[in-house]
Amino acid sequence: MSQRVVDLDIQGMTCASCVGRVERKLGKIDGVHASVNLPLESAQVTVPEGVTDEQILQTVRDAGYTPSLKRPPQEDDAAAQRAEPGTAALRRRVWVSLPLAAVVFAISMIPGLQFPHWGWVAAVLSLPVVTWGAWPFHRGAAVNARHGSSTMDTLVSLGVAAAYLFSLGHLLADPGMTAHAHLGHAVSMADHQLYFESAGVITVFLLLGRWLEARAQDRSGQALRKLLDLGAKDVEVLDEGGAGHRVPVSRLAAGQRFIVRPGEKVAADGVVVEGHSAVDESMLTGESVPVEVSEGDRVTGATLNTGGRLIVRAERVGEDTTLAQMGRLVSQAQSTKAPVARLADRISAVFVPVVLGIAVLTFLLWLLIGGAADGGLNAAFVAAVSVLVIACPCALGLATPTALLTGTGRGAQLGILIKSAQVLEDTRGVDAVVLDKTGTVTRGQLSLEEMRLPETTAHSDGGEAPAASQTGEGRGAAVTAEELLLLAGAVEEASEHPIARAVAAGARERTGKQLPAVREFASAAGGGVSGLVRLAEDDEEHRVAVGQPSWLAAEGIEVPAAHREALTAAQGEGRIGVVAAVDGMSVGLLLLRDEPKEDAASALAQLREMGLRPVLLTGDAEPVARAIAEQVGIAAEDVIAGVSPEQKVRAVERLQGEGRVVAMVGDGVNDAAALARADLGVAMGAGTDVALEAADLTLMRNELAAVPQAIRLSRATLRIIRSNLFWAFCYNVIAIPVAALGLLNPMIAGAAMAFSSVFVVLNSLRLTRFDR
Repeated sequence: MSQRVVDLDIQGMTCASCVGRVERKLGKIDGVHASVNLPLESAQVTVPEGVTDEQILQTVRDAGYTPSLKRPPQEDDAAAQRAEPGTAALRRRVWVSLPLAAVVFAISMIPGLQFPHWGWVAAVLSLPVVTWGAWPFHRGAAVNARHGSSTMDTLVSLGVAAAYLFSLGHLLADPGMTAHAHLGHAVSMADHQLYFESAGVITVFLLLGRWLEARAQDRSGQALRKLLDLGAKDVEVLDEGGAGHRVPVSRLAAGQRFIVRPGEKVAADGVVVEGHSAVDESMLTGESVPVEVSEGDRVTGATLNTGGRLIVRAERVGEDTTLAQMGRLVSQAQSTKAPVARLADRISAVFVPVVLGIAVLTFLLWLLIGGAADGGLNAAFVAAVSVLVIACPCALGLATPTALLTGTGRGAQLGILIKSAQVLEDTRGVDAVVLDKTGTVTRGQLSLEEMRLPETTAHSDGGEAPAASQTGEGRGAAVTAEELLLLAGAVEEASEHPIARAVAAGARERTGKQLPAVREFASAAGGGVSGLVRLAEDDEEHRVAVGQPSWLAAEGIEVPAAHREALTAAQGEGRIGVVAAVDGMSVGLLLLRDEPKEDAASALAQLREMGLRPVLLTGDAEPVARAIAEQVGIAAEDVIAGVSPEQKVRAVERLQGEGRVVAMVGDGVNDAAALARADLGVAMGAGTDVALEAADLTLMRNELAAVPQAIRLSRATLRIIRSNLFWAFCYNVIAIPVAALGLLNPMIAGAAMAFSSVFVVLNSLRLTRFDR
């Protein structure tokens, strides 16, 4: 059955109980699975065929909340402001309630400030605090009560209302309770049961906590909002006549050409068709050094043109751009849940009803112990209200999503995209990191370093050393070094293989000539290329083949022992070699080199320091792989060479069979299957779309140092989640019995509850300083 994903914005949720309620309601629809995020006030809902958006929205409404379909991040201009009105409203309630509660607290708790009938003044001053100030809690409690549910707001609303009404009831029963107080001669605390100050101060503490939470959550989501705001707002598009006119970037279509002037942002992913410049990609990759681009090079939307004027042909626009894909990946990750968070969800689902029961039981037990007299009733009331107030499960609901929100946001700033919360769990157990060689450990940019001829060596600089065949006969004997470069370069230019591109580029550069045309071109995957090439108009066509000795042998071309030995020696030096044959005879060797990335050795040293075993996996010959491994510090026994894409998967499975938890790092189509099979797939950002899709972590920087950094960030985020949950659980396990024993004043309970939630959010915000 085909499924689709519906993204929702949900207003009105206040705690983990709200999250659990929405998920349970949606889960009752056949085939529907929902993951709700409290700080983002959003949900990601997997919906089968036959279930409409309206059914999903109505189900959430029936649960007591206000849902709406989420708009694409780029179109959601109000995303940054959506939380702001709520934050501003909370700030107003705090600043109005704080002075009123402070006055009530002062006259209630400081005998020297009390005056005749101060109790009535406290009742009047605290009334706006416990009604208007505490309205968000009362409203949430009422909405959930109407649907037969209870949440954190239920506990707060009951606690505040009980404290105020209990005190008002005593004051109405004995209007003269505080009539005899005057400055310096206050009524003894034991002579009255007024808790107006508790009701007011509890409200202020909880409002303050919720306001600080809202501010911190806004801050933790800023990384994603800043990321999505990086794109250009308008663009100068060229029409068919070459005239430019500015249009909103939303009107840019694939295939159109647009101008990027110095200091402007690139409007969409595309290819440079004219101009030369340096492009700052730091906002997407974290790499501070601008990248030189010229005609034929690809550029990414939202990067900054720092130098010359460019004309770019748009290839990916709107929702297809790299920036949009990054935004989707981060948003999806923030909407998922780590397995460690599911225990918190299950507990939160039954937490509030259990707390209500504990509060009632506490009240009855204290009445039983102390009797129904004023003293016993007073103690019972204080203990019950303290239980209600201190038990609010805010910290449980915030523990996972705030850490995930902050961690993925920080990752986006560093060019590290985490696909889901499950990835965090996966990184914890990884103990082996399998690395593709070309483009991952090495630069992936081969260069033609040398051309060797039999019995003599001629660097491919256009020299005239003769290329003799083993027999000395045939047309191959008349081919010079320059001619061999032109012939080999011609057939290789028709191929897209990295070796072919390097040979063709080296032939053009070293001869300074245009490569001739090729006819009857043929290519064999993993073998080589062949074709007919004519060097000059009056020359005969030559049958040229360039490839591996085994493939040439299969094509009926004998490769002399001297060539094989030279090829083996070159591979032992870390070079890649292919054999060039002309008119059925092996003529020379083309040797190429792919250097390790500058940061490869240090990055692999970091992996080893983290207790991870690096393994090099490549389709190249074993001597080449071992030479590269030696340069970067990988042990010879950890080199797996000469493997096909299918064999890469088997290599990963073999390591897993040894009990290893494997992370696979790659960038090519041939790595996609291994990336998907590994416990953790890591794709380099310069890789193919197939590799990026198969990976769990995507690194927008084409640097190996990003691999240990990504694993450290994932592990750090998981540590924060676990410490948040530990704090939240311990807080409630310890605080509820203490409150039930009557050892906590309701005001202190309120302060402690507010602090627990703020602590969890502030602990999560430590991730914003990761790697600084």
